[in-house]
Amino acid sequence: MDHTMVSDTHPTAARKPWYRQLYVWVLVAIVLGILVGWLAPDTGEAMQPIGTTFVEAMKMLIGPIVFLTIVGGIASVADLKKVGVTGLKALGYFQIGTILAMLTGLVAINIFRLGDGVNADASTIETTGTAAELIEKGENQQWWEFLTHIIPGSVAAPFVEGDILQIIFMAVIFGIALNAVGQIGAPVLDVIQRLTAVIFKVLNYIMKAAPLGAFGAMAFAVGKYGVETLSSLGWLILLFYGTSLVFVVVVLGSVMAFLKLNLFKMLKHFKEELLLILGTSTAEPALPGLMRKLQHAGVKKETVGLVVPTGYSFNLDGAAIYLSLAAVYIAQATNTDLTIGQQLGMLAVMLLTSKGAAGVAGGGFIALTATLSTLGTIPAAGIMLIFGIDKFMSECRALVNFCGNAVATLFIAWWDKSLDVDRARRVFNGEDVEPLEEPTTTETTTEAPAVGRATPAVEDPLAELESSTVPAVPTTTQLHRVVDGPAADLKTAETDTVFRDRDDELVNEAAR
Repeated sequence: MDHTMVSDTHPTAARKPWYRQLYVWVLVAIVLGILVGWLAPDTGEAMQPIGTTFVEAMKMLIGPIVFLTIVGGIASVADLKKVGVTGLKALGYFQIGTILAMLTGLVAINIFRLGDGVNADASTIETTGTAAELIEKGENQQWWEFLTHIIPGSVAAPFVEGDILQIIFMAVIFGIALNAVGQIGAPVLDVIQRLTAVIFKVLNYIMKAAPLGAFGAMAFAVGKYGVETLSSLGWLILLFYGTSLVFVVVVLGSVMAFLKLNLFKMLKHFKEELLLILGTSTAEPALPGLMRKLQHAGVKKETVGLVVPTGYSFNLDGAAIYLSLAAVYIAQATNTDLTIGQQLGMLAVMLLTSKGAAGVAGGGFIALTATLSTLGTIPAAGIMLIFGIDKFMSECRALVNFCGNAVATLFIAWWDKSLDVDRARRVFNGEDVEPLEEPTTTETTTEAPAVGRATPAVEDPLAELESSTVPAVPTTTQLHRVVDGPAADLKTAETDTVFRDRDDELVNEAAR
């Protein structure tokens, strides 16, 4: 009896008509949101609750999804050393990617020098409202705080506050402990696997409201900030978008070419998630879809569960480009001269300060302010010069962050030899690929469980008996092996010889 089920968390191979595709309606909603915000700004600004409600509903699931997937992945592997090696590989890749992203932004702003001629007097710049709060928070933040901040004050606090870094820390510790206790933790692992399926089903329901969320968020952004904001610093926005495009095509495209995969086909595969990010200005709602589709593309579940959530905190390529570009622009606008050495030193500081603001509202501004305050050469108040256009740059930051994490997960999976490249290629090409089958908690095996792994609990003992290749009633040989241990084989051989001789005698008598 084959106790398997097709996972409900992967994309279906069946093709839907274009008018039933989610990305089509998200795109329509974005266009309508822009029109409403432009033609009726007050009405567009009033649409804010629609967008924020959808984003909050998605964020409600981010914490549980990250926790359950990491715990389930770590607890199910046979070798914990492999998990540690994968984590170290991911962190190393993230640092290299962040440095390359920052250097890309640094080169772009030094070539075009858009801040020259602004001649802003930092002493006369007033900081008010939300910007003032972010500046104050950034100025009081130390570079090492992200290390101490990882440890939560309570078990519930990370989920209440939506702190992804703390959730990752708890999930890794819990997953390792669950793996270490072995069979005792089997019922807990079973519950985690079932909860994961339920959470993804809830996510599927919420995603049906994605067009409404994209409409509300886009209408609010255009209605509140207006086209005038875009035109005043349009060249800086254009430079940021252009630099980000170059980074994605050249740097990420090179990584994909190394993997013998096509970047543009991968982006097409994630079109629904990319449009969702474009409409909501944040990458968080797209995290579950990214994990689901990467699994379907042939990346092992444990790799996806560890690398993707960690990347959402440590692999922020879009934010890295923005930080380096914005910092030098402020220096140019306030007539602050920076040598090449000072700019490289600034990048080293950004590698630390950017981690402290991961997953925090206004994280980009907090990281930028913390960097400027740490250096002391660029006035932190200068961020008011770009505060108005930050909303229109956040979409690009989130899009690049998303693309960077997708490519990073594929590369780490290849590095770990856990990537089915042929399957990934066929999925990205849009071919109909059979969904991956995942064993349920009722599936059994005659192989001995790996040491240290929590084996899923058996839901139906009768089903196990029917599906097992071992007879229900133990044989004499099996009983001897249980009772006598190493001497069982010798005793069994002697017994078999006696019975064989007796059988031969009976056959001869019957023949006579």
